[in-house]
Amino acid sequence: MNRERSLSPSATPDQHRPDAPVTESSNPSLSSPSVSIPGLEGVAYGGDYNPEQWPREVWREDVRLMREAGVNMVSIGMWSWAKLEPREGEFDTEWLDELLDLLHGAGIRVDLATPTAAPPAWFFRTYPQARVVDREQRALGPGSRGMACPSSPDYRAACARITRMLGERYGSHPAVAMWHVHNEYGAPVGESFSSAAHEHFRAWVKTRYGSLEGVNEAWGTAFWGQTLARWDEVLPPIPTPSVANPSRELDWRRFSNQAILECYLAERDILHELSPGIPVTTNFMAHTCPNMDLWRWAREVDIVSNDHYLIASDPRNFVELAMDADLTRSLAGGDPWLLLEHSTSGVNWQERNVAKEPGEMARNSLSHLARGADGIMFFQWRASKKGAEKFHSAMLPHAGATSRVFREVCELGATLQDLAPVRGSRVRADIAILYDWESQWAQDLPWRPSADLGHRAQTQTWYERLWSDHLPTDFVHPEADLSGYRVVLAPASYLLTDAAAANLERFVHGGGQLVVGPFSGVVDECDGVRDGGLNAALAGLLGVAVEEFCPLRAEETARITTSAGEVLEAQVWTEGLVVRDAEVLGRYADGRLDEGAALTRAARGDGHAWYLASDLSVEDLRAVFTDVYAHAGLTVPELPADVELLERAEADGTRHLFAINHTGQSHELQVGAGQTLHVAAGAVAHLEVATSAPKA
Repeated sequence: MNRERSLSPSATPDQHRPDAPVTESSNPSLSSPSVSIPGLEGVAYGGDYNPEQWPREVWREDVRLMREAGVNMVSIGMWSWAKLEPREGEFDTEWLDELLDLLHGAGIRVDLATPTAAPPAWFFRTYPQARVVDREQRALGPGSRGMACPSSPDYRAACARITRMLGERYGSHPAVAMWHVHNEYGAPVGESFSSAAHEHFRAWVKTRYGSLEGVNEAWGTAFWGQTLARWDEVLPPIPTPSVANPSRELDWRRFSNQAILECYLAERDILHELSPGIPVTTNFMAHTCPNMDLWRWAREVDIVSNDHYLIASDPRNFVELAMDADLTRSLAGGDPWLLLEHSTSGVNWQERNVAKEPGEMARNSLSHLARGADGIMFFQWRASKKGAEKFHSAMLPHAGATSRVFREVCELGATLQDLAPVRGSRVRADIAILYDWESQWAQDLPWRPSADLGHRAQTQTWYERLWSDHLPTDFVHPEADLSGYRVVLAPASYLLTDAAAANLERFVHGGGQLVVGPFSGVVDECDGVRDGGLNAALAGLLGVAVEEFCPLRAEETARITTSAGEVLEAQVWTEGLVVRDAEVLGRYADGRLDEGAALTRAARGDGHAWYLASDLSVEDLRAVFTDVYAHAGLTVPELPADVELLERAEADGTRHLFAINHTGQSHELQVGAGQTLHVAAGAVAHLEVATSAPKA
């Protein structure tokens, strides 16, 4: 049975001890268990609901409009600590009792948050030492959003108290379908330099290295005379006259990630104890909070969830959306995940907050759905009248229920109800991109050969080439199991552990096709250059050694000619290579490296390892990747530019095809033997192809 529908508005073109350090030898798992949301049928749809901003008479109107819009779940409570605990140890829950009963009576499930992202004013007055302290040693005041210092014992005790109260009172409430701990950890507080953090960091370093000798060796303190003789000389990277020790900076990032993770784990464990069977999550921000190592975090949540907001200044921001969704699905180990926040239209915190065009909200939402999301949620349900985000769009905007935005919200709700069978299905990819937050932290520290070669920018360029070639893509940690992929790309693997390097070697010898980008395999887990050259971790596998980094000046370019006669252009980076036992596929055609190797391929076992020693544009990467696809037996689908054709598959073989049209023209897509799928301009179409008996 095949069912086709247009989906867009027709009018629109290892759990760790709390004090345990991150260990590089651990293999970050990609297998977070798939957990359903109790009592929720179909795709989760709704948004953050902040009823404490409104009088009670508005609540019933909200619930009526939620039902009209097809809302079946809302997130509540994340900013309500001051209302729930107006004075320390005194709780007021009458309003929340009433609200949960109201939502439950309307059949709307609740994602109940702990409000620990917003400590009350009384907390900061009583515990001023718990305030966040910035790198310049300034204590930051309340009056904004953001948690207290994550290392503060007073903050942790207060969080445990409010979380335990909520778990005891609502752990078995029939409205509660999921727990939502905190909000967007790492935004805006990714680190704190308070006295408590100093002590916490010192204990973390001592646990990690065991001795001052170990610390001195790991941090390379012999350079610039930084040798440590006492434990009280171990300090966070506070401002220094010149650039700070990069190995200490890297460990500080690891520590800060761990300190915040400990806060989450403490609340999660309370909720698991008091509310068994109800999943616990926290909302990631996969690309806008780079200070969080989400491979570590993904192992600790029951359901992976993410918040995503378009970069309004980017006219092709739908590509970054796709990348973020694919990364989130990968964090979930391929299991379905939840989009817990995005916007119905413009946001309020960018320099130019561009409103979404008619139909764009549905296109964004269904792009996430097609990439594995089982929930489409927004910030927020009703637009705020006051506060810093009063100009942020909402499901129910200031213009009210007669507005275009609310009409589209209702249309999307109906669409998602029709797409209930998609829930639980999965996305399969033959290609994976290595992604490692620790490598990103290290690569983006100061005093690298070029400030213009950034981890995220390089990764997104390579991803966009795959996106343009219409090839599904996963992201993986460098130490994760790669056996299910035909192609693995390593666009930015500056820091590579011994275990990761061995993992890549196994992949290639087993028949995989590996492509490594520039400035990769350079340092170990302590940010130390390895013995044996500037890419020693991968030199044997690649058959080339990097002898010298040769970054380009601003506005300078370097041409590369390939063995196929194509001319490519590097704009940021080149490298001087010594070719040992690899085939040269491209050479520099000018400049100081004229005639030097720029692109190589080495046969290893049953596979091949490519090395690209320069940055290339999305368009120029086509010449490199075409050869890789051929060796992997992959065919690039024939689809129009900026039109996506994505697939989710059920366990019984039923396929859900989504055609997403980012252009101003309609298209007819060939999706099978004699089958076409029509997708209107700016719209999304869905085709269900069942390989078993028709569903009831």
